[in-house]
Amino acid sequence: MSAPDTEFVSILGTSGGNEMPPRISSRSLPEALPILGLSDIVIFPGAVVPLLVETPASLKLVDDVVGGARLIGAVLQRRPEVPEPTPEDLHSVGCVVRVAKMVKAPDNTARILVEGLWRIHVSEYVGATPYLTAKFELMRDEREDSIELSAMMRNAQTQFQDIIRLSPALSEQIKVAALNTEDPGHFADLIAANLNLSLEDRQRLLETSSVRERLQRLLPMLNRELEVLALSSKIQSDVASSISKTQRDFFLREQMRAIQRELGEGEPNAAEIKSLREKIEQVPLPPEVKKIAGQELERLQQMQPSAAEYTVSRNYLDWILNLPWLKETEDKLDLTVAEKILNEQHYGLAKVKTRLLEFLAVIKRRKQIKGPILCLVGPPGVGKTSLGKSVADALGRKFARIALGGMRDEAEIRGHRRTYVGALPGRIIQTLRRIESRNPVLMLDEIDKVGSDFRGDPSSALLEVLDPAQNSNFTDHYLDLPFDLSRVLFLTTANWLEPIHPALRDRLEVIELPSYTESEKLEIARRYLVPRQLDEHGLKPAEVAIPDDTLRRVIHEYTREAGVRQLERNIAALARKAARKLVSRNGHASKLTFEPKSLTTFLGHAPFISESAEKFNEFGIATGLAWTPVGGEVLFVEVTRMPGKGQLLLTGSLGEVMKESAQTALSYLRSQGEKLGLDLNDFSKYDLHVHVPAGATPKDGPSAGVTIAVALASLLLKRRVRSDLAMTGEISLRGRVMRVGGVKEKVLAAMRFGVGHVIMSEQNKSDWMEVPAEVRKKMKVHFVREISQAIKVALETK
Repeated sequence: MSAPDTEFVSILGTSGGNEMPPRISSRSLPEALPILGLSDIVIFPGAVVPLLVETPASLKLVDDVVGGARLIGAVLQRRPEVPEPTPEDLHSVGCVVRVAKMVKAPDNTARILVEGLWRIHVSEYVGATPYLTAKFELMRDEREDSIELSAMMRNAQTQFQDIIRLSPALSEQIKVAALNTEDPGHFADLIAANLNLSLEDRQRLLETSSVRERLQRLLPMLNRELEVLALSSKIQSDVASSISKTQRDFFLREQMRAIQRELGEGEPNAAEIKSLREKIEQVPLPPEVKKIAGQELERLQQMQPSAAEYTVSRNYLDWILNLPWLKETEDKLDLTVAEKILNEQHYGLAKVKTRLLEFLAVIKRRKQIKGPILCLVGPPGVGKTSLGKSVADALGRKFARIALGGMRDEAEIRGHRRTYVGALPGRIIQTLRRIESRNPVLMLDEIDKVGSDFRGDPSSALLEVLDPAQNSNFTDHYLDLPFDLSRVLFLTTANWLEPIHPALRDRLEVIELPSYTESEKLEIARRYLVPRQLDEHGLKPAEVAIPDDTLRRVIHEYTREAGVRQLERNIAALARKAARKLVSRNGHASKLTFEPKSLTTFLGHAPFISESAEKFNEFGIATGLAWTPVGGEVLFVEVTRMPGKGQLLLTGSLGEVMKESAQTALSYLRSQGEKLGLDLNDFSKYDLHVHVPAGATPKDGPSAGVTIAVALASLLLKRRVRSDLAMTGEISLRGRVMRVGGVKEKVLAAMRFGVGHVIMSEQNKSDWMEVPAEVRKKMKVHFVREISQAIKVALETK
């Protein structure tokens, strides 16, 4: 049973302060009444309430009582969602109601009008079918004649009259009833029935038989309702006042404009509107863009310059008119010149240059760039960003770089919508406006360092930008117009591919830039770094000389990197020292030459004293090779044992994969102990501890498996590992040495460290051929298939 869509209930009013006598005396009430559960309404004595009857049991109940005494016990349900409540689902206090009217509907429902008579307390349920019936006790109002009760009554009347005045939803009938009700109990029921209260509060008031206590509970509720209505009225008044002021300002401005037209002064922004109109006609724009610009200009013309929206619309027109919709530079597709530029600006990188020239050749044949997006991947300092500038120079296009490192907001790519204060287009549209060309070379730098958070994922926004099939209609949120990005040559750079979004990685053609060899670094320093640093420090080649031997010592002892940035910093330090010496000599000194033996004076003690590998004097130490995003690295694996219970301890910030490699290595050695000559009789009496130094640096991956196995074998066999040998390879439980990645970077790192021999899986033979020829000549590689072969090569003979 529920109430129809009626916000307030009617009240049987009184006249002259006396309650209208009910048509039925309480003495004629039957011993038991049918009980009707109410889902969303509490009925008070004196209230006239419409109800909707839907369930079969309730319909049967109504049909039966309409033909009889028309009396029902109306009780609120504890759980409104129960269609046919049981005694446990009903409150114990309700109200006797008389059915005044019933109307049946075609949809098997009935609408009834009931009148609340008396409070009742349900004492015992005596029937359950076809509907609930129960015995009850009448709850009489507990009245008292006191000054305090009269004061509470008067206070409640005052507040309720204020609520009626502020609330237009309360009818005039309620106001009349409130004025004519003098009985405190009836007045409290009148308020409870019409005040905006929760079902719990109303049921609590219904259960309160003491009139004084009922009024005490009602007064705070009246006060709160009055405060809410007063605040709502104030808000509505402020809004109406604001609207009135806006309308007044509008009429005054219209009158001012009319006066200005009569005086011949024209519009205050007429010159600006005229300038914008001429620019729309002169600037080459696509038809759709010109149409939108014209519409925006018409809107702007209707606004006052003082309006906030005027600035937003004016800035939007500025962006539209200053973008290079049809403006572009002419390509210079001469492959000979392009190859010359690449060779002049970059030393080595033969494969990378070949791929770039092939890319330019395809552009020349097709006259458009509907092809893959190139991604230059390599360690820091190997020339990824400068290669993009060289491509732009070779094509004769403008070049711009957009740093993506640390970008976390999708709006940085797509822009902000104009509804936001201070909205701007995305970085791509901003860059195109700045360089005034729609076909530049755009370098998206550090694409692997794009982040994501609650503001969106910039990588997802880049999917459209870097897709040749979609970017011809790229829509920036600020412009809300399609801009053709298909003529832009996008190049991206990254240190490694793992963090890049898989869908974005699929759109990229990866070109790997390897670490530089020693001879390449020397040639780069001689050709580019030394002349550039001398020029930046105001020095001339005739004044300062840095011989090749000096550069070699700087490369050997002061740098250990994949690129040349630290090398350039050291050369800059020498240039500063030279500038100071020349200035202190007042230009009368002879040419200053930096000899290798004087480097300690100028650069301090060398961080990497010896290029030769460390000589191992103990068992259980092996040299491994690792790959990192900044190039290859050499790492050591140390193993020792101590009295214990046969446990394996692993330290050094090792990841799960590396820990599993150590477990696999130990399990293999234990299983093959007899073949390998290992004495494992007392194995359970000792613990083995595997440690990889540089414990603050996290380490993971399977390529250290063979290194751990050799270090363990060295300890258990008591034979030292060769100091001039490094190794890399994943191992299996059967003793296989399997293929790993990053071979080129690892071998270059081994050479920088001074290692002359490398052990790797025979499955890496093809990767060995990718190592530069000069490195292959200096180093000897040992290809192995089994761990036993690696142990045989790596351990010194007794």
